Amino acid sequence: MIISTTETVPNKEIYEILGIARGSTVRARNIGRDVFAGLKNIVGGEIEEYTKLQAQSREQAMQRMTRDAQNLGADAVINVRLTTSMVMQGASEILAYGTAVKLK
Repeated sequence: MIISTTETVPNKEIYEILGIARGSTVRARNIGRDVFAGLKNIVGGEIEEYTKLQAQSREQAMQRMTRDAQNLGADAVINVRLTTSMVMQGASEILAYGTAVKLK
């Protein structure tokens, strides 16, 4: 499966648009990470626990988007975007979406 943030795939022709492929995950912080993050907030610096949590969330959303595209019969997903939104205090959604297409 080709995943691209561009509108085209080099050396390939798009012959059918299948629709929007999407994948999301909602993640909440945990108390252990929050305690350590609070300490980091006092002294400054990167909060690695949250960086890892966000990276895992993005990867899961991308995998789910890819699976959705495969279910549509796509060869590629173009114009891929990621977005996040707060669902409730301490929990956020990561959404990956793009256009599922068939290639020649």
